[in-house]
Amino acid sequence: MIIHLDLKERGYDIHLKRGILHTAADILSLQRKVLIVTDNGVPSEYSKIIAKQCKTPVIVTVKQGEDSKSLTTLNELYKVMLENGFTRKDCVVAVGGGVVGDLSGFAAATFMRGIDFYNIPTTILSQVDSSIGGKVAVNFEGVKNIIGAFYQPKAVIIDPDVLKSLPARQISNGLAEAVKMGLTSDKTLFEMFENDDYLDNIDVIIEKSLRVKKYVVEQDEKETGLRKILNFGHTIGHAFESLNFGKLYHGECVALGMLYMCSECVKARLLPVLKRLNLPTEIDCNKAEALGIIKHDKKAESDCISAIFVEEIGNFDIKQVKPEDLIDLL
Repeated sequence: MIIHLDLKERGYDIHLKRGILHTAADILSLQRKVLIVTDNGVPSEYSKIIAKQCKTPVIVTVKQGEDSKSLTTLNELYKVMLENGFTRKDCVVAVGGGVVGDLSGFAAATFMRGIDFYNIPTTILSQVDSSIGGKVAVNFEGVKNIIGAFYQPKAVIIDPDVLKSLPARQISNGLAEAVKMGLTSDKTLFEMFENDDYLDNIDVIIEKSLRVKKYVVEQDEKETGLRKILNFGHTIGHAFESLNFGKLYHGECVALGMLYMCSECVKARLLPVLKRLNLPTEIDCNKAEALGIIKHDKKAESDCISAIFVEEIGNFDIKQVKPEDLIDLL
């Protein structure tokens, strides 16, 4: 299946097919120097499969986790590219989850003012969300994604077969983002988590989630309006993520964040879905520390933040609220 994300000259195809990892060279331009970025939590066979299809592959394996999304690790990628004589005609390929995609995408966006970037997501979270849309970034001073850019990949390859290596917790972590898509934009997608065996419908869930994000990004590439809905659950969720120092995954924090940003009738349906997915529904939080993080949120404008609320499943409201008012919801 090919889903085209139409951004005119920056548009690209998203290729969704089981087993497609083995035929990546039929889609990606790999007959050049290719920096393949992965992490030590991703089975090495995936990056090796891509490397065998490249003319001159250079594999860099970073440490798994948010700590690698840093200026220090970014500098390491720059150094490798310089040492191996990369030029503007070469490319970067991400083989991993959201951290790898964000990190390597930002490296591609900034090396020699931008070289080609391909994304091959290997987690549910990155397959349903972060692999498309062009947001690339690193963390700084404990603030998530505060240094970044909008830089679209040339193509995205999604192979659901790679998900077989994921532990159950990572599956649930990623599906939190699909639940988010359903809550704001696709009632039938959300209902799949209520009524169906989600593990038997992974391919459909990935497709439906991608189509939601595709539509949103096409309408608002640089997040000046509609794209803000993709941040549902993230404003408070990012604060939880920063305060828990890696104890909770990104999707788990988003799941918690969504609970504070919906009506009571939506929450009544969301809670059993989160429990069914083995996602957390409660957290202890220092309000003062959370407030400090939220005030640095990228969505902050003057003394307010654009926050997404869901009063009815499949619909959303964007409201300007003060950080202090968000904290009062906790």
